[in-house]
Amino acid sequence: MEKEALISQILEIEFDMFVSVSSRHPVSCQEDPEGFRVMRSAQFSAWSEETLQSYLFDLKCAVNDCRNLMTLKYARMENIVPSLHENPQIINMIHEIVAAQMEWQKEMFLKYPALMSRGRPLGATGNERRQADTSFKTYLCCELETYSLMTLTHLFRDIMVNRSQAKNMTEEIYAHMVKGLGYSSLEEAEESAQKAIA
Repeated sequence: MEKEALISQILEIEFDMFVSVSSRHPVSCQEDPEGFRVMRSAQFSAWSEETLQSYLFDLKCAVNDCRNLMTLKYARMENIVPSLHENPQIINMIHEIVAAQMEWQKEMFLKYPALMSRGRPLGATGNERRQADTSFKTYLCCELETYSLMTLTHLFRDIMVNRSQAKNMTEEIYAHMVKGLGYSSLEEAEESAQKAIA
């Protein structure tokens, strides 16, 4: 199956899950399907086909089991439910994936400070009262907990391949995202963000 077709199937299932999430803190993007599509498709654009296939399988299994992975993610973000994994292998893999992506995220803050200032703060903000205040690290950890061991294994491999080639997966994600928002490049998006701040 082609990558675009995989992403399309993933987005269809994810959005159905997303709009049915009942959170303590309303999420405005639940009413913005196009924004959701741009943001999530950007994330998946950096994944290999094997990782996408594995995650699509996770989603289909969740639907069959009447589990909403988006509900679980937001419940974890709000500390409503305990950790979704007890397996030390999975927990260690999540920590390693988060560490790698935090490094890439920090690089992005250095290269595109105005653009990145519009997103989530890197680390915990102390009292993450609202969904908008949830840090990148917390959000990522909670999302990764909803993935299966197989999907995490594939994603970890993707990350290691990119690191071995000195590629920043986060930069690839943002490049895809800003194009979806109408910019020709990250540089153009950064310039626009700088003008908005000035």
